[in-house]
This record gives sequence, structure tokens and C-alpha cells, in this order.
Amino acid sequence: MSFFATLTEDGTYALTTAGYTALVLLMLGMLILACFLSKADERMKMGSRRLVFSGIAIALAFVTSFIKLFHLPMGGSVTLFSMFFITMVGYFFGLGPGLTAGIAYGILQMLIDPYIISVPQLLCDYIFAFGALGLSGLFADKKHGLTRGYVTGIIGRFVFSFLSGYIFFGMYAPEGMNPAAYSAIYNGSYIFTEGVLTLFILMIPAVYNAVKRVKALARLEEYKAPEKA
Repeated sequence: MSFFATLTEDGTYALTTAGYTALVLLMLGMLILACFLSKADERMKMGSRRLVFSGIAIALAFVTSFIKLFHLPMGGSVTLFSMFFITMVGYFFGLGPGLTAGIAYGILQMLIDPYIISVPQLLCDYIFAFGALGLSGLFADKKHGLTRGYVTGIIGRFVFSFLSGYIFFGMYAPEGMNPAAYSAIYNGSYIFTEGVLTLFILMIPAVYNAVKRVKALARLEEYKAPEKA
């Protein structure tokens, strides 16, 4: 990894200029790929639209990720609904665009605040964990898809964050505490706290209806008054 990252004195890896450049190009490539994960006859009409809405969602997630309600000492925080904006891409456009937007966001997080001890840990914490938020796309066209998709996305993120905590950081568990329990409690505390707060907001009819309107606009569809979330 010496060309893209260098080993530091504390045992973690720091990205080199080549590493940052490669990640920026990869992130842009993922966004472009998300735009064209559709049938051939839809690509010209929806490609640029997906790029715009996905880019806006990632930007909103990135900005709100810096607005922290509380921050844990070893990483992880309850933010101003940043996970929701990524799950929204999947809810709007489906599984493929959702996954690629989630991965692109994970790469962006790695660019801004990298903590890398190995390639498997990098994949688990940044690519798989944030990419899993795109599982919301499984419910893009399902009843109550907004809330079901969001819950599925954050559970997916929790699974990979839990695995990372257990495999790579289990040695930091308090003496006498099972590393698996430690990882589950640590990662669940911030992921599910933010999740519950977000679901409360989505239960507000005005918010739920606004998201449905934006989805109709993003997909060039006629807006229909929704049922309750």
C-alpha cells in the first residue's frame, strides 16, 4: 500500500496524494455508474437526473455528518440525520444506485477522516458499512418503502460496523467484557439512536409528504398523496 498509503508511527495508514486522487476518481466513477444502472431506454432521460439528485443527497449527508448531537471517543456519532440522505438515494432510484451512492459516500468519509489499519478494516468500515445504507433501494417501490428502506439501510450499516468493531477493535473492550457485546453496544448506541430520532421525524406528515414529493420529482413521476409512513 506504500504508493497509495504510508504506515504511521501509531500503526495506522495515512493516504498519500496518489491515494487521495485515486479515491476521488473512484468516488466520481461510482456516482456516474449509479446514473446508468437502469434499462437502456431510461438512461438518457434519467442519467443526468440521478447524478444531480445523488450528488445533492451525498452533499447533504456530508454536511449534516459534521453536525453531531454527540460523539463517541473512539469514533461514531449521532449526527443530524446524515444516514437518511444516503438511504434516500436507494428509495428514489432503487438498489443499484443506492448501493453505489452509499459506497461513494463511504469513500468521501475516508477522504475526510481516514482511520485505516488494514485493507479488510477499510472495506468493512467505509465501503461495506456505508454502502449498506443503499439497501434501502430494496423498498423503492414497496408500500411504506421510505421507513422500511431506512430501517434496512441502518441495520446493514450496523452489521458491518459491528463486525469491524469485533474483529479489528475487540481488544479495546473493557476487561471482562465480551468483545462481541462491546462492539454491539458501542456501534448500536450511535447508529440506532440516530435511527430512532430520524424515524420520529419521518412520522411527521409534512416531512413524509415532502420526501414523497421530491421522489416524484426525481423520477419524473406524477405526485400522488401518500398514505402514512
